Amino acid sequence: MSAQPQVIRREDYTAPAFLIDKVELVFDLDRDVTNVKSRLFIIANPVRGTGAGNEVSFDGEDMKLVSIAIDDRKLGVDEYNVDKTGLTFTAPGETFVVDIETQVSPVANTRLEGLYVSQSAFCTQCEAEGFRRITYFPDRPDVMATFTVTINADKATCPVLLSNGNLAKSGDLDGNRHFAVWEDPFPKPSYLFALVAGDLACVEDRFKTVSGRDVALRIFVEHGNEDRCDYAMDSLKRSMKWDEEVYGLEYDLDLFNIVAVSDFNMGAMENKSLNIFNAKYILAKPDTATDMDYELIESIVAHEYFHNWSGNRVTCRDWFQLSLKEGLTVFRDQEFSADQRSRPVQRIKDVAQLRARQFPEDGGPLAHPVRPDSYMEINNFYTATVYEKGAELIRMMHTLLGADGYRKGIDLYFDRHDGQAVTCDDFAKAMEDANDVDLTQLKRWYSQAGTPSLSWKGDYYADAKQFRLTVSQKTAPTPGQPDKFALHMPIAIGLLGKDGKELVSRTVQLTENEQEFVFDNINETPVVSFNRGFSAPVNIATQQPHDELVFLMGNDSDAFNRWESAQKYATALMLTAIEEYEKNDGDADGALGDVTDFITAMRATLQNADLDKAFRADALVLPGEEFLSEQRKPANPEAIHQVRNALRKQIGTMLKAEFADTYHQNASNAAFTPDAQSAGQRALRATALGYLVASGDAQFADLAVAQYRNADNMTDRMAALAVLNHLDHPGRAEALADFEARFGKDTVVMDKWFGLQAMSSRDDTLARVKDLMSHPSFTMRNPNKVRSLIGAFAMANPRHFHAVDGSGYEFYTDRLIELDDVNPQVAARLCAPLGKWAKYDDERAAKMKAALDRVLAKPEISRDLYEIASKSRAA
Repeated sequence: MSAQPQVIRREDYTAPAFLIDKVELVFDLDRDVTNVKSRLFIIANPVRGTGAGNEVSFDGEDMKLVSIAIDDRKLGVDEYNVDKTGLTFTAPGETFVVDIETQVSPVANTRLEGLYVSQSAFCTQCEAEGFRRITYFPDRPDVMATFTVTINADKATCPVLLSNGNLAKSGDLDGNRHFAVWEDPFPKPSYLFALVAGDLACVEDRFKTVSGRDVALRIFVEHGNEDRCDYAMDSLKRSMKWDEEVYGLEYDLDLFNIVAVSDFNMGAMENKSLNIFNAKYILAKPDTATDMDYELIESIVAHEYFHNWSGNRVTCRDWFQLSLKEGLTVFRDQEFSADQRSRPVQRIKDVAQLRARQFPEDGGPLAHPVRPDSYMEINNFYTATVYEKGAELIRMMHTLLGADGYRKGIDLYFDRHDGQAVTCDDFAKAMEDANDVDLTQLKRWYSQAGTPSLSWKGDYYADAKQFRLTVSQKTAPTPGQPDKFALHMPIAIGLLGKDGKELVSRTVQLTENEQEFVFDNINETPVVSFNRGFSAPVNIATQQPHDELVFLMGNDSDAFNRWESAQKYATALMLTAIEEYEKNDGDADGALGDVTDFITAMRATLQNADLDKAFRADALVLPGEEFLSEQRKPANPEAIHQVRNALRKQIGTMLKAEFADTYHQNASNAAFTPDAQSAGQRALRATALGYLVASGDAQFADLAVAQYRNADNMTDRMAALAVLNHLDHPGRAEALADFEARFGKDTVVMDKWFGLQAMSSRDDTLARVKDLMSHPSFTMRNPNKVRSLIGAFAMANPRHFHAVDGSGYEFYTDRLIELDDVNPQVAARLCAPLGKWAKYDDERAAKMKAALDRVLAKPEISRDLYEIASKSRAA
C-alpha cells in the first residue's frame, strides 16, 4: 500500500450506471494458470443518476487481462484502460455484450479470496469482493444476474465439478479432460458465485419439501471423511423443516450442495445452492468432535441454509446493509438452536458471546453502528456488531411486535422484495407497514454505536400498594459519535415476593433518557428481576445487594436472570478482591475474604435437580478473565488471573464432596449421542471435574488423567485435557503426547491441541507457542491453524499476552506483520487485541501502542490491516 486507502462512505452511494442481465463463464482449470472467459449481457440502468455518462467501470485485482471484446469486436489497447483496481471502457449504447478473458493463478492465491486451491481442490470465496479476483466485473451486490457456468478440468484430479444452480449437461473432452455446465435460474450478485472442483467424496440424502418437491442433498468432503457428515446432514434436514414450519419458507431448487474445505477465511459461505464450509463446521463423530463442535455445526449449517431466503433471494443493496442479511439470519439460527435444545441455555450462550465479542468492540476504538457509515476495507466489517448486535435488534423487533406481528412483517418483506437488493430501511418499512407501527426511534440502533448503560431505582409505596420503577439510559461517546440519543428498547421486568412467587411479569418500553413505570396492586416490597431474558442488549449499572442476587439465583422464574444474578454476584466479589489484591501485595486468598454466602448459593444451584443440567453447568462457571478485564480500568491481568483462580480453589475445596458426587453420578456407560440432554450431563460432569482439580487436591489431577485415558469420546477427552493443561503434572505431558499421536494426521482435530496449549496459564506458554509454530501440522497459510495457535494466545490468554515485559506483544506483532503478506484479511481480524491499550496501565499501553506503530510502519501494508491498526492506534 503506497498511500492511505480510500474511505468508502454510505452517504455516497449511487446506483450502478449499467446492469448485467446474464453472465456466461467458462473456466479452464489449472493450478498454476486458470483461464477464465466471461460473456456479459449488459443493459443501461433505467434509474441511473443524471450525468452517469457512458463510461463502464469494472472491478478487478491480481489477474492478467488477455483480451476484451464488445459485440464480438476485439478492442485495441487504446480503447480501454486497465490498472491495479479495475477496467474501464466506453459503452457503445444502451445494450451490448462484453467478452473478457483473464488468467489467474489459484495455487499462488494465499489470500483465499477469489479462486484458490485448498488441499487438492479448487474452490472460490467471493464474499465480499473476491469475484473481482477472478474476472473483471461490477463486483457490487446491487448488480444481479443469472449465471451459466462451464467448468473444464482434468478428469483424474477433478472428477467433481460444481457450481451454483442445476447441472445442465456434462461430458468428456480431449486430453483426459471433462466439462460440466451449471445454470442458476435465480438472479444473484457476484458475491454469491461459487465453484468447486476436485477429487471429493460425496454423502447423499434427500428431503421432501412441504409442497412435495424432492430435493437431493449432497455433502462433499475429502476422501476418508465420509463417516463424519451424518450430523451436518441431519442438521440441514432439520433446518429445512424448521424454516418451512416457522417462517413458511421452502427451498426453491431440486439440489442443495455443501462442500467442506480445509482452507477457508470464514466459518462458511451461503452461495446459492452450493454452500462452502470450513471443514471444522461439517466434520464430526464422537471421537473427533466435542459437544460444542456438534452445537456449532448445527447452528452454522442452519445459518447458511437460512440465507437461501434472508441473503440470497433478498440481498443487500450495498455492503453498509450487511446486517440486513447477517443480523436477521443470526437471529433465525439462534431461534432454531433454541428450539432444538434448551431455550434458556441457548440464550445464555448467545448473550455470553455478545458480551465477549461485541461489547468490547462497542467500547473500543473499532466501535461502529450496526449499519456502518464508512469503511476502507469491507472485510473488516464482518464483525460482532453487524452479526450479533444486529441479531439483538431483530430480537427487539420480535419482542415489540409479538410473534404474529413479526411473522406478518417477515412475510411482507419477502413478498415485497423477492429477487431484489435492498436496505435495512426496507426491512424496517415492511415491519412497520405490516403492523401499522412507527419504528423510527428503534431504527436508531442501526445508526448509533455503543452499548447503552441502564440504571434503575425502585420505590415501594405501601399505602398505595404501588411500586415505581425509574429507569435511565446513557450511551457513552464512541469514535465519530460524541453525542448520543435516547434509544427505544423493550425491558422485561419481573417483581418477586419474599416467598419467591412472581407478583408481576411485564415488558415495558423505554424510549426516554429517564422514565418512570408504575406497578399497581403490589402488596409487599418486591425484589426486581430486571431485563429478563436480556430483552435489550445493554449494560446494567445498578448493583443489587448480594442478598437479592442470592434470592434471584434461587427463585427467579426467568432462567436467564438466575444465571445473570450468579454472574453479577461473582463479578462483584472478584472485582472487590482484585482491588484488595493490588493493595496487599498479591495475597489472592486474603483479598477474597469470606465467600461462604456465595458458595452456599452455588451449592443450592448445583444440587437443584429441577434445573436443567446444561443450565447448572453454565450457572456454575465464573465470569472469565477477558470479561473481568473489561469491567475495570486499568485492567490488571495478573491480579485477575490470581483472584479468579483463588475463588475457584475455594469453591472446589468447600464443595468438594458435592462436586465429587456430581462427577460420579453423571458418568455414563451408554454410547455417545450428541443430543442436548446427554451434552448437558457431560457439561455438568466437566464443570465438577474442573472445580475438583482447582481445589488443589492431587487425587483429582489423577482423576483427570484417568478420565483422559479412559474417554471414549472427544468431549470427555478434551474436558480432562483442559484441566490438566494448566498444571505442572506428569499426566499433562503424557496426555498431550498421546493426543498428538492419536490425531496428528487429522487437520481439524489438531487445532484443538494447538489452541489448548496457547491458552495455558503455565509460565512456559509463550515459549511453547513459539516452538509449535515449527510443528509439521502448523502453517501460517491456513486460517484455522493461525486462529487456533496465534489468535488463541492473544484473545484467550490475557495473562501471557499482556505480560508486563511486553514479550506477548512483541511476538504477536511479528506474526501480524508476517501474516499480512500471506492473508491480509486474517491479519486484520487478529489485530484487534492490540487496540485495547486504553484499558490497561501506562506501561502496557505504551508497549501496545508501540506494537501498533510497528505494524503501521510495515512496507506495503494491506488496506485490511492498515484500517484496523490505524483506527486502533488513534483511539
